Amino acid sequence: MIQLDFYGTLVAASLVLLLGRGLIARVGFLRNYNIPEPVAGGLVVALGLLILRTFDIEIRFDTSLQTPLMLAFFATIGLSADFANLKKGGRVVGIFLLAVTGLLVVQNALGIGLAKTLGLDPLMGLLTGSITLAGGHGTGAAWGTVFSEKYGLASASELAIASATFGLVLGGLIGGPVARLLIKRVEVPGCQFQETPRMPKGFEQPNKERSITPFSFIETLALIAVSLLAGNLLNGFLHGTAFELPTFVCVLFVGVMLRNGLSALGLYQVFEREVSVLGNVSLSLFLAIALMSLKLWDLAALALPIFIILAAQTLVMALFAIFVTFRVMGSNYDAAVLAAGHCGFGLGATPTAIANMQAVTQRFGPSQIAFLVVPMVGAFFIDIINVIVIKLYLALPFFVAV
Repeated sequence: MIQLDFYGTLVAASLVLLLGRGLIARVGFLRNYNIPEPVAGGLVVALGLLILRTFDIEIRFDTSLQTPLMLAFFATIGLSADFANLKKGGRVVGIFLLAVTGLLVVQNALGIGLAKTLGLDPLMGLLTGSITLAGGHGTGAAWGTVFSEKYGLASASELAIASATFGLVLGGLIGGPVARLLIKRVEVPGCQFQETPRMPKGFEQPNKERSITPFSFIETLALIAVSLLAGNLLNGFLHGTAFELPTFVCVLFVGVMLRNGLSALGLYQVFEREVSVLGNVSLSLFLAIALMSLKLWDLAALALPIFIILAAQTLVMALFAIFVTFRVMGSNYDAAVLAAGHCGFGLGATPTAIANMQAVTQRFGPSQIAFLVVPMVGAFFIDIINVIVIKLYLALPFFVAV
């Protein structure tokens, strides 16, 4: 076994991103279907590690940087959220939240229905539903422990991690193709198919231009650091209470309050382009580490019935994004980008959703409303709504009788 330390892992993650960029520049299929660079490079490395494992060679990475990078990304999302813009997007956020809630209900109904049809414990169907797909690894691990201790479901945690891994991979793979299919149906001024990807100018390619200097960089870095510190303190304060929230939600909330508080007091205006640069760096490195660290052999350990359920969930996610999300969000270009984002966090996580949307907007043009709505719903609301939906399903008679 080869164990890479912190520095070795950072080098490897950087090389993964360069590999992903090179692959997308040279492989038309990846470029045409808007596969994010970290997904392309990360999966190639993960497949390579799977092959090496057949020769009894295993490489492990130091993932201690992964959580700070994820939190830094959510801090930049918060620092980019202006109350004036949030107010403008209120109605759109509400409509998108309804669509997202509908998917949570469908995912759990499908998982439970297929589990019972295949002769599995319905709890396994729930675990391969919104718990691990919309919830991700953290939510999956937490509920896996509950199912093991309270309901006696064997290997619940292992199933949760494997299902969340499956979702993370597929969420990053289907978003781009879904968006491409939908974009062909709409005509948007300035949105045309381009054979050469364009460099992003921020989360959604804003037109603002302002020089980044060492001093301004330190200012923005300080804002992110304050958001991380205060967010972790807030999370510790809420821990164990009825208002307990995931750490990344607390960090994002602090970022929102910091940005708008400083602006309201006339003390400081956040440099949005610089925030987006740091956010994109954090997001790219986070996804690179997450995907190159995937243990694809864990997916091979899933029984065929579980693979059937997860494959069905992937198909339903794509169909839901095409026939529900796209239509209720307006059947336009913004709706297509939102559909790509929904695929990302409907199967994986909010960072995957952002990466999906970036891959689309880099090629076809900006969508400010998508980058306003998806982080809000994916970070603030999805976990809260998901818990409510899960508990409602657990109140069903066949779960209560377990």
